[in-house]
Amino acid sequence: MKLYADRPLRALLQLTSDLIAVAWVYLWVRAALWLRETILALNRPGELLASTGRGLTEHMDNAAEQARRVPLAGEALSTPFTSMSGSGESLTAAGDSFQESVASLALTLPLLTVLVPVLLVAATWLPLRARWVRQAGAVRRTRGLTPEARSRLLALRALTSVPPARLARVHEDPVGAWHTDDSRAVAALATLELRRLGLRGR
Repeated sequence: MKLYADRPLRALLQLTSDLIAVAWVYLWVRAALWLRETILALNRPGELLASTGRGLTEHMDNAAEQARRVPLAGEALSTPFTSMSGSGESLTAAGDSFQESVASLALTLPLLTVLVPVLLVAATWLPLRARWVRQAGAVRRTRGLTPEARSRLLALRALTSVPPARLARVHEDPVGAWHTDDSRAVAALATLELRRLGLRGR
């Protein structure tokens, strides 16, 4: 598999685009991790709320239990403590719900933050890069052919990939020249295809 062109300028441009793509993804991954840590830091109030609720429930339950031991008036004395115990349970439930919301945001927002830029790279840079690698690999496999057969095959590829204006500079009828096996035109067309990909003719 060939990853970079033979011509220095084209190879430099490819390497630069690769580094930019990798840096782009890395920066967004770092941003997503930072966002996750920031959101998780908001979890502290929920933890305190739930902890306070549990502590209040425990203390009020103990107080209600002690109040019930008072002869005759025990049940009446325990009622306020039981009510406050219920308030503690409400605080605990609110704290737990807050923590669940924070955990959900800590998963969803960072995921969206990194997913959109990565999809953008996958939809733009990656297809172009993969296409070049595939085409360069196909050209590389033609090296096992005879020089004439290789030139004709590369010239045929040029007829389907090089802009018509550039083809017309080689020959006024490039398709006809290829059909009649005009050696000079075929060689020029093959060179066009190699230049298009940034490859050398060896």
